[in-house]
Amino acid sequence: MHSENRRGKKIKGTRTAAAKRSRPYSLEVLTEKVKSAKRAKGLAESTLWRYQHAFNLLTEFLESDDARKLSIEVCRDFSSWLLHDRIKFNGHKYKKGEDKTPGLSPRTANDILKLLRTSFRFLVNEGLVVENPFEQVESIKQHEKVIEILSVDELKALLNAPNQRDYADFRDYVLMNVLIDTMARINEILSLTTSDIDLASRTITLRPEITKTRKGRFLNISKLTARLLRELMSEVAEFETEYIFLANYGEPLTSNNFRNRLINFATKAGITKRVHPHLFRHTAATLFLENGGDIRSLQIILGHSDLRMTMKYTHLSHKAITVQHEQFSALNLVMDKLNKPRKIKR
Repeated sequence: MHSENRRGKKIKGTRTAAAKRSRPYSLEVLTEKVKSAKRAKGLAESTLWRYQHAFNLLTEFLESDDARKLSIEVCRDFSSWLLHDRIKFNGHKYKKGEDKTPGLSPRTANDILKLLRTSFRFLVNEGLVVENPFEQVESIKQHEKVIEILSVDELKALLNAPNQRDYADFRDYVLMNVLIDTMARINEILSLTTSDIDLASRTITLRPEITKTRKGRFLNISKLTARLLRELMSEVAEFETEYIFLANYGEPLTSNNFRNRLINFATKAGITKRVHPHLFRHTAATLFLENGGDIRSLQIILGHSDLRMTMKYTHLSHKAITVQHEQFSALNLVMDKLNKPRKIKR
């Protein structure tokens, strides 16, 4: 009787729960624990992907899924592997062969180490691993990059590049104006809907779920920006969508699409600098300070939780430093008017 009932049916031999318990040190299992905790905190999917990517690189280096193989020495070797051996853009289908060179940048490697250090700190606190092997791994020394900004003339040339009689070009023109005026991140602006914009009060609301920090904030816009947004919103009304920045077939515009179009505008404008969406944020922030804006207000506009982030983010141009030097040089106190250098006719 029993054999007839069992015929053709799946037979359960091993316990699923026991199998999971037998792999408590699996990097795959630990990764899911970390991502689950971060997801519960409301972190963006892009941030969760970064955690996953860091663990993937660690697994690739170890050629194993066993976290017990990690030690301080192994983690330091992993750090060196990232910096010197790991192929940049490996597996990226849109990158050319010449771009796939050995060694990640010090900044990228440090970001990966930081993610893993934070992850294992959480795993130790949760009692899932005994120690954090990344805690004593030193960060890689990285040289401070001199970040270029666009000059006012270059900004004007870039804004003159789009043909405003063409829908896509006009949309990009409006987007550039909004990025300059608000100093917001590109994905924050591309995620805006009609309900986020109050044209009467000339304010934009960045909802917590669309910001990098997951904290909402309000942005003021100029009369010109408000007029341009009103005109664009009228243009896209036929698509019957709540989003504002749309491709010409009605789908939300992507940052990659805009980035590629921006390169073409820069070429047309004769700009040789590397132009990308985030450059608007950095340029506008620097010009804000140069024109008398205070750093505390800039911190609020940029959405930085720590003032040190704002001070590091905004690199004053040589022009601003020159003005400050001429105004506050100690020599001004030492030399009176009679002793100051005179122009002598030859």
